Amino acid sequence: MEGQNADDTTHNTAENHQPSVSISAEQQQQDDNSKARIKALPAEDEEEEVLRRLLAPDVANLPSTPPSAIESNFITYFAPDFIKPGHDQYVHRHANGLCVIGLAPGHVAFKENEGVTSVDFNVGKSDRSGIKVTGKRKRNAQHFEPNTALCKVFSNDAYYIVRCCVKGSLLEVNESLIKQPGLLNSSAEREGYIAIIMPKPTDWLKAKAALLSSEEYKNLKDAS
Repeated sequence: MEGQNADDTTHNTAENHQPSVSISAEQQQQDDNSKARIKALPAEDEEEEVLRRLLAPDVANLPSTPPSAIESNFITYFAPDFIKPGHDQYVHRHANGLCVIGLAPGHVAFKENEGVTSVDFNVGKSDRSGIKVTGKRKRNAQHFEPNTALCKVFSNDAYYIVRCCVKGSLLEVNESLIKQPGLLNSSAEREGYIAIIMPKPTDWLKAKAALLSSEEYKNLKDAS
C-alpha cells in the first residue's frame, strides 16, 4: 500500500507540475514575441519614414516643373550634323524598343526666319505617308537604313531631308505635319515628331554608339 501510495503521490505530483511547466513555456513564448515586436519597431518606423517621404516629399527637393511625358517614358539621344552639317535630329527611345525620330532644337531649319513652312513625305519613288502597317506582325512595314530619307521639311525656298538615324522598320509617319507643319516649330519634340521606327536590339546598340546623350548634346551646342 505504501508503494502504491508513493506511486500515486509521484503521479499526482507530476500531474500537478505539468500545467506549471506549460504555463511557463507559454509565458516564455509571449515574452519572446514581445521582444521580437520591440526589435521590429525601428525597421517599421524606417519603412514608414520612407513611405512618408514618397507620399509627402520635401518641397525644397522637388523640381521647379514636373517631368514631361517624354522625360518620364523615353530616353532622348541626339544625332548632330547627321549626314550634313546643321542637320541635327533626335531619337526618343522607349523601354519597349520603339524609337521616335524628329528634328533636334539645333536643326538648321529652325534658324530660318519663318522656321518650317511645309513637310513632304514624298521622297524619291515612295510616299512615306502611304505606308500602312497593320497587325502584331507589323505587316507592310518597310525596313530602312539609318541614312534612308523619311521626308523633306521646307523653310522658305530651302528644304532639308530628314533621315531615319537608326536601322529598323518604319511603323508610321506623323501625317499631321502635312496640314500642320507649324507643329515642328512649336512642339518638335512631341506633337511635331517625324516618324516611329522599331529597330532590332542589335541594330539599336550599333546606332546608340554613334548618338549623343542629352547632356552631351547640350555641352556640344553650348561650346559651339
